[in-house]
Amino acid sequence: MKDKGQYYVLKEKAVPDVLLRVVEAKRLLESGRISSVQEATEKVGISRSSFYKYKDDIFPFHDTAKGKTITMVIQLDDEPGLLSVVLQIVAEFHANILTIHQSIPINGIASLTLSVEVLPETGDVAEMVASIEEQGGVHYVKILGRE
Repeated sequence: MKDKGQYYVLKEKAVPDVLLRVVEAKRLLESGRISSVQEATEKVGISRSSFYKYKDDIFPFHDTAKGKTITMVIQLDDEPGLLSVVLQIVAEFHANILTIHQSIPINGIASLTLSVEVLPETGDVAEMVASIEEQGGVHYVKILGRE
């Protein structure tokens, strides 16, 4: 039997359009600019039944991340200073580094496992991850989990 409490972290491009529209409808309702579910669902182009079916199961990653621990794996080139750049990005977003583990580089590539605590003052976690991914020498960033 499948665990109904299991969570997945996906990049936006992997999320079906209807779920992204549910998130947008929820955002409109929370902003106060729209006061009814009917109006919000019409505005984003989904049915009310789709909204109610998924509204409790989809949320932007950064909305509930505060006070949580995020563990990610980063594959990066073995270049002097690159780890420092990654750690500087985490510091700039005001996240607290809990653990760092870097493998011994093989063929010039190392794997870094990084656990960070997301604090109330931490910036948008999705932006932090994207900023790390954009660095030259970083091959990929994968979020392993969130507690």
